[in-house]
Amino acid sequence: MKHLLLPGAALILLLCSCVTQTPQTRIADNPTAFAALSTEHQGLVSKGLIAKGMPKSGVLLALGRPSRQTHGYRDGASYERWDYTRLYPIYTGGFFGSYYHGCGYHHGGYGYGYVPEVHYIPQRDASIWFLGDRVHAWDKVAMPYRY
Repeated sequence: MKHLLLPGAALILLLCSCVTQTPQTRIADNPTAFAALSTEHQGLVSKGLIAKGMPKSGVLLALGRPSRQTHGYRDGASYERWDYTRLYPIYTGGFFGSYYHGCGYHHGGYGYGYVPEVHYIPQRDASIWFLGDRVHAWDKVAMPYRY
């Protein structure tokens, strides 16, 4: 029985590390930040949505950590932009053929087949602009053409 303890613990840790973050899990992990939001923003965050005027803490609860943050200056004010990236699958594949040599009683021969492949391409999915600590604007990128 003891010999099953270590592999079992490793499996549990692996499964826990693969848990997808949702607004509900982020709210459960940060109840104080959620309680500090207005009632309107709490309702939006619970659905994974954002609104103009929402604080950064609300965006973090609704959408999670951004893939990239940039800072800039425009129209007389400094701003911050958070970009969220999504991995899009690109399906490819090809045929192969080969000749192999045998040894001993086995003779050479030909082999061929089709090999499907999936490549994941990171692309910007959404951006959120902040003036100060509040959401000023956002955009959502349309899903790219699928090959």
